[in-house]
Amino acid sequence: MSDKIIANVDRLNRLMDENDLAAVVARSGRNFTYLSGLAYPGTLARLMDLTDSDRGVMVLWPREGEPVLIVNATAAGLAARDSWIERQVLYEGYVESPYARLAEVLRQEGFANARVGFEHDYVSARDWSLVQDSVPGLDMVDCTAIMDRVRWIKTDGEIERLKRGADLLDDVYLDVFPQLRVGDSERSAHSRIIAGCLDRGCNWAHGILNASPNTIPYAGESDVVFQAGDVMRTDYVAYLDGYPGHQSRNLVFGDPTQAQRDEYRAIRDIYRGSIDQCRPGARVGDIYDATVKAFTDGGWKFESLLIGHSVGAWWHQQEPILRRGSDIVLEDGMVLALEPHIGYWHIQDMIVVRPDGPHLISDKMSTDEPFVVA
Repeated sequence: MSDKIIANVDRLNRLMDENDLAAVVARSGRNFTYLSGLAYPGTLARLMDLTDSDRGVMVLWPREGEPVLIVNATAAGLAARDSWIERQVLYEGYVESPYARLAEVLRQEGFANARVGFEHDYVSARDWSLVQDSVPGLDMVDCTAIMDRVRWIKTDGEIERLKRGADLLDDVYLDVFPQLRVGDSERSAHSRIIAGCLDRGCNWAHGILNASPNTIPYAGESDVVFQAGDVMRTDYVAYLDGYPGHQSRNLVFGDPTQAQRDEYRAIRDIYRGSIDQCRPGARVGDIYDATVKAFTDGGWKFESLLIGHSVGAWWHQQEPILRRGSDIVLEDGMVLALEPHIGYWHIQDMIVVRPDGPHLISDKMSTDEPFVVA
């Protein structure tokens, strides 16, 4: 197992020791995928995100000894093939609660009176009570923030996966953008990007695009048709082996006006200034405040909820979220997706925080200027 695992086990062990945890239980998609190395597709993926699912899967990860997968028969085959965890315990989906079987495993593995971490924001009240009632001596504590801290420092193996995903997504943009024309619809362009991601090997992909006249960008792609002079905004996530490529690019239909070029360049420079502040020791809230000030000084009102976020297994938006008031301090090895944007001018890249300055991961497609099609 140690030869294949890319999770930051050394950091996990250190934080488990600091918090006196004998084990952690991972149920959420992000922590299960992170600790198991397995990204379920399709229906099995949706079941990961439903906390009331009778077919949930879990990882029991002890501080000492071998981890265990708690899975049902339908989920077992892919786990046996793709996970670096070899031990499996099966339960009967829809008949037996996965948490009832977990409680048995906790007793069998010697954790009946131990301090064990659970995701308090992900385990339902019903299932928390089931485990506590079944193992009354168990000290169940919330490990959500601990696991966030584990995941936000990336290993070389994780950065390699993120780089592959970023390259794939930029390749799709570079393939699809030149084919788009005035008269194409948002729906058609979106379909081509998603199809391109799947054709190139993504496990799944999601995201949005919209034409600049469409002022409700997260309402789903519509039959709005691109006209000459329109700007297309994108914000996509393409998952490869559980880790995302996550970039946003702009396209202009026809030659951009000088005003469009000037506005893009001004926003681009503020965006790059935000990236340059992402160094070890920087406070997240300070980077946010400096970015908002830069937009204000440029004559814009910044209204987005965030200027960026970390990325990781299963779900692209993870802590640290680069938001107002955050006291999180950046560390060497964090991977961040920066996206301080105004309206439809949306640029986004992934970077690795390093002492010598941020290292760009998503470097296959230039953002010096918006992409232009005739």
